Amino acid sequence: MIDVERVRVDIRRLALGDLSDIERIEHRVYPTPWSRSMFAGELAKPSSICLGAFDEEDRLAGYLIVSRYVDAWHVMNVAVDDARRRSGIASRLLEALFERTAGDVHRGYTLEVRVSNKGAIALYEGFSFEQSGIRRGYYTDNREDALIMWKDPPTAAGEETG
Repeated sequence: MIDVERVRVDIRRLALGDLSDIERIEHRVYPTPWSRSMFAGELAKPSSICLGAFDEEDRLAGYLIVSRYVDAWHVMNVAVDDARRRSGIASRLLEALFERTAGDVHRGYTLEVRVSNKGAIALYEGFSFEQSGIRRGYYTDNREDALIMWKDPPTAAGEETG
């Protein structure tokens, strides 16, 4: 297990040149991975926030893909390389998202997570996401339900609500 205090990552925007590394992680982490074209589409959209966590050797250790909608930032994909899991990387990515969107007091945050993914649910709850519904049979690999989670927008003073 990696000591959270010693994990050092540089958070920066993902680029098309990162697609191979994104795919490598995606295929290790998810039973139904996104396609390369799905990632390329998100990277190309000006309304998306696509962040990578790069380690000391400039290797991609994790990433976050978020799409902007009228009333919410939709956290579409969060993944951390198996060897780096539970080391604070997902938290660092979420913190970077909240820093970049702190001035947007009109949009909250939403995501779906497998109901069985207790670790991810606890992570999101630690960032003030609340359970707000269920999408029945959401995941195509096994028809597992998705838990819908919501986080209120930051207040005008930059403090979290809810």
